[in-house]
Amino acid sequence: MRGVRNGGFRSMSISGWLSGFAGRNPALAEIDARRAGLGILVVFLAPALLIYAAFTIYPVLRTFYNAFHAIKPQGVVEFVGLSNFTALLLTDSIFWKAVTNTALFTIVATIVDVVGGLLLALCLFARAPFASLLRLVWFTPVLMSYVVVGIIWVWIYDYDWGLANAVLHWLGLGAFEQSWLGHPSTALWSVLVAHEWKWLGFNMIVFLAALHALPVEVLGAAELDNCGWFAKLVYIIAPMLRTTIVNLLVLSFIGKMMVFDLIWVMTGGGPLWSTETVSTYVYKRAFEWNTFDLGYPSAIAVLWFIIILVFIAIMTRLLRQRDRLEF
Repeated sequence: MRGVRNGGFRSMSISGWLSGFAGRNPALAEIDARRAGLGILVVFLAPALLIYAAFTIYPVLRTFYNAFHAIKPQGVVEFVGLSNFTALLLTDSIFWKAVTNTALFTIVATIVDVVGGLLLALCLFARAPFASLLRLVWFTPVLMSYVVVGIIWVWIYDYDWGLANAVLHWLGLGAFEQSWLGHPSTALWSVLVAHEWKWLGFNMIVFLAALHALPVEVLGAAELDNCGWFAKLVYIIAPMLRTTIVNLLVLSFIGKMMVFDLIWVMTGGGPLWSTETVSTYVYKRAFEWNTFDLGYPSAIAVLWFIIILVFIAIMTRLLRQRDRLEF
C-alpha cells in the first residue's frame, strides 16, 4: 500500500509540477501543432516527401517519358512519338491475349470476391455453428504472402501427387484428373481459384464489420414483419451496405487488373500465353526478353494505367448512390 501511495503521490506531483510550469510559462501552454510555421512543417514533411518523390513520383513520370521514346543500351534515347502505342495496338497479338486474360480474370474474380465475401460474412453474422473457427480458417490465407499461396497451390495441382487429383481419384472420378496448371484450358481458372482462396477472407471481414454496424432496430423490424432472409438481404441489408460494396468492387477491380505475383509464381504466364496478364507481359518485355528497349513496355504500362483510371471513373459514377440513406 505504501508503494501505491508513493507512486500515486509521485504521479500527482509530476503532473502538478508540469501544470505549474506551464502556468508560469504562457508560451509553453499555448503551443499548438496546428499553428506551426511553414518552416517546421517543411522540416518534418521533407524526409517523407523526398522518399515519396524518389520512389513513386519520379518512376511514374519516367515511365510516361519512356513511353514516347526508344530506350536503347548505353543510354541511347530516341524519340518515337506514338509508334510504341500503335505497334502494341495494331501488331502485338500477345498484348491482346494478355488483355483478354486480364479482363476475364478481373470480371470473374471481382464478382466472386464481393459476392463470396458477403455470403461468408452473412454465415458468420447469422451465428453459424463453429463461427469463431470458421472466421479463423477463412481469414488465415489473407495473412499469407502470394509466394506462399502460389507454392501451396502448385503442390495441390501437381499431376502425380497433388491433392486435387488425389481427391478425384478417391471419389472415383479419375477420368477428370489432369495437369491443372499445364493445360491452357484450365490454367487460368486454376490460378483464379487460388487467388479467391487468398482474398475471400478479407472481403468477409470487411462485410462482417459493416453488418455489425447496421442498426439493430431496422433488422428487428424486419424480423417482426416476418421478412425472409433473402428478402431482407435484397431489400434491407444490401442497400445499407451499398457504400461498402462499391468500395470493395473498386479495390478488387484495381487489384485484379494489376495481378502479377500469383501468376508469376504459379505459371509464369504459360502455358502458351493462357495465363499471361498485362503485368507479367510488361515485366517480360522490360527485363526478360532481349529487346533492349524500355520504351515499349513503358507504353504498355501507361496505356493500362489510363484504362484502369477510365474504368474506375465509370464504375464509381454508375454505382454512385444518388439517394442518401440515413440510419
